[in-house]
Amino acid sequence: MNFYAIRAIYHFELARTWRTLMQSIAAPVISTSLYFVVFGAAIGARMVEVNGVSYGAFIVPGLIMMALMTESISNASFGIFMPKYAGTIYEVLSAPISYVEIVIGYVGAAATKSIILGVLILATARLFVTFEIAHPFLMVTFLILTAVTFSLFGFIIGIWATGFEKLQIIPMLIVTPLAFLGGSFYSISMLPSVWQKIALLNPVVYLISGFRWSFYGVSDVSVIVSMVMTLVFLSLCLLAVWAIFKTGYRLKV
Repeated sequence: MNFYAIRAIYHFELARTWRTLMQSIAAPVISTSLYFVVFGAAIGARMVEVNGVSYGAFIVPGLIMMALMTESISNASFGIFMPKYAGTIYEVLSAPISYVEIVIGYVGAAATKSIILGVLILATARLFVTFEIAHPFLMVTFLILTAVTFSLFGFIIGIWATGFEKLQIIPMLIVTPLAFLGGSFYSISMLPSVWQKIALLNPVVYLISGFRWSFYGVSDVSVIVSMVMTLVFLSLCLLAVWAIFKTGYRLKV
């Protein structure tokens, strides 16, 4: 394992974050804070508890997970797309490093940035609502798994995209709607029975449900099922990345 190569890619990608703090860190934290103000403080004060948890506290895991997914995809997709766009990806591919080391460097940096952002949003939430974390180890596990999984997903999008506009198609038209419909702001048990069954087809439901269970011990689906579904999605992303490098899809052109 070439740790020097991994560290070089990892540090290069992280350095971009420190150069664009307003865009990479401040903007997502501020936008998520607005959700806490509107939904947590303003609307939440007029709503009853959800599954025994105050509404302001109930939406905290959903908002963190939504920001985590969005930023993981954005960081990873942009990180691998820019070398493709500039043509420097061929220098990386021709270097004496393996595909595994390339993926670890890019995905590791994207996941690290997303985890830092998730922790900052968690700390910011304390300013608006009061909440407890019942299972901190499981919370950290879900945080890391989700960041890595969606960073891999973003890596795939970055390789697939042939232009800047394509980088936004899947996050805006698929991931964001699924996050809003995945129980970020409500429990799917509040839906009619037919829509509850339909909601279970949304993979984001399992991510948010498991993450919320780590906070309050309440969830829409079993935490074991949530963990299994997260690992399945992670495995599918790993398989897709392996196939991309195996075939050279949109890399060796």
